[in-house]
Amino acid sequence: MYYNWTEKTNTEELKIVCNLIRNGELVIFPTETVYGIGANALDENAVGKIFIAKGRPSDNPLIVHLADRRKIEEIAQDITEVERKLIDAFMPGPFTIILKRKPIVPDIVTAGLDTVAVRIPENVIARGIITFSGVPIAAPSANVSGKPSGTNIKDIRKELEGKVSVIVDGGETQIGLESTVVKVIDEVPVILRPGKVTPEEIEKVTGIVKIDKNIFGRISQNDIVESPGMKYRHYAPETSCKLIYCQDDLDQVFYLKKFVKEYQGNVVVIGFKEHEEKLLLDSERFISVGKKDDLESFAKNIYSALRKADEIKPREILIEGVKKEGLGYAIMNRLIRTCEHNFFEKQ
Repeated sequence: MYYNWTEKTNTEELKIVCNLIRNGELVIFPTETVYGIGANALDENAVGKIFIAKGRPSDNPLIVHLADRRKIEEIAQDITEVERKLIDAFMPGPFTIILKRKPIVPDIVTAGLDTVAVRIPENVIARGIITFSGVPIAAPSANVSGKPSGTNIKDIRKELEGKVSVIVDGGETQIGLESTVVKVIDEVPVILRPGKVTPEEIEKVTGIVKIDKNIFGRISQNDIVESPGMKYRHYAPETSCKLIYCQDDLDQVFYLKKFVKEYQGNVVVIGFKEHEEKLLLDSERFISVGKKDDLESFAKNIYSALRKADEIKPREILIEGVKKEGLGYAIMNRLIRTCEHNFFEKQ
């Protein structure tokens, strides 16, 4: 089934969606970050269907979505003062916190860990579904595992239709990158996956923040991870990708041209609007993600741009990088994994 709620939520259809979730079925729905593919988080069999639909490895934990803060203590325990500060400051919103789990949460949700990833989405449709279904919803991004996440139904409908009971279309997502994931270790918030909530914003709340070394590093298949999106090939189209970042703008254009020539023009460049004319490419071979100083547009557009570039089937997709600060941490984290560490950088 497909429900279009881009204008407003249909009450009768909402009842059907919530009933399906209560009965162990899968639903695709929007959040403010990306679309999710959700199931009753307390139903082990229902959650198992998520892994089958996505082709997702079972050691990759899921995020449990709740309707409001009061529900957190139903699935988590021993919440510390620092954790409560973060919850109060950033939830609801594009923020996930790793907490000590209660036994009520099935092992399949947490990949057998003693922690659970918890998020309260801000999106009205998402919160409505969680509220009226009456159960917490485990929901990774709505895409085949490893591919770019879905920020609109058009991008993901083909690959997931028939694998879920209902698709809820809420229009294009607002942010376009997955939530920031944080775990408090020894009273210090550690960012396991960067997102819209930046290190700078967290530091203002807690006075200190650390960034996990694995954000830009390689993680082996034997490593245990507590955050989704840090292990395995992620956010990637079928076409090979190369990430290019130079601190100097003239260098950036020079090296983009160099790599375009290296691949004999059989490329698609995903980059900033200001550089389009300088690269002298056919219009279909340059996909703009917005202006250089507008990282929010970059974040919102990057996954759709990757899918669009893949459809052209070039030899290589060249992607412009950004400075690793603020929202740039999240953008570069995703792109380094998209490119499987095929990354050229000049400071």
